[in-house]
Amino acid sequence: MPSVTSPTPSTVPAELPALPVTFRPARTRAVLLGLGAGLLAAFVAIAVLLPSDGARPWHTSDRIYLVLTGLLVAGVLALLSRPKVTADRDGVTVVNLTTRRRLEWAQVLRVNLRTGDPWVYLDLADGTSLAAMGIQPGIGRARALRDARALRALAEAYGTGKPMAH
Repeated sequence: MPSVTSPTPSTVPAELPALPVTFRPARTRAVLLGLGAGLLAAFVAIAVLLPSDGARPWHTSDRIYLVLTGLLVAGVLALLSRPKVTADRDGVTVVNLTTRRRLEWAQVLRVNLRTGDPWVYLDLADGTSLAAMGIQPGIGRARALRDARALRALAEAYGTGKPMAH
C-alpha cells in the first residue's frame, strides 16, 4: 500500500474543515429521534390509560406488549439515525445502519454525490464503492452538498489518489 503523507499547511486548501470532523444528516436525525421519542411516549400513554375493566379489558400482558412495540419502533428509528462519517488526519470512519468501516485516506479515491443518489458513495482503491449514508441529501440537500465537497477536499488533500493493484 502506498504511504500516506500528511499535507503541509501550504498544500491544504483553506476550505478544509478542522479535523476531526463528523458529517451526519442533522435534520433527518432530529426528525427520526423526535418521532421515536414521541411514538414511544404515545405507546406508553396508551398502555397506561387503557381500561382494565369493561367489555374488552386490557391485561398487564397487553400493556407490556404495547410498550415493547413502542420500544421496537423507537429502536428502529434510532437505528435509522445512526449513520455518520467521521474524518481525521489518518482516514475516515463510515458508520452505516448496521456496519462500521475504517478507511485510510489512501483507500479513498473519490467522493461522489450525483443527482438522485440517496447518499455519498466512496470509490475505493480496491475497485469497490462504499455507501457513506452519513451524508445524504434527503431533507438537507444544501448541507449534504457542502459536506460532500468538504469530504472530497479532505480525500484529495490527505489521500494519494492512486488505485491500488489487485
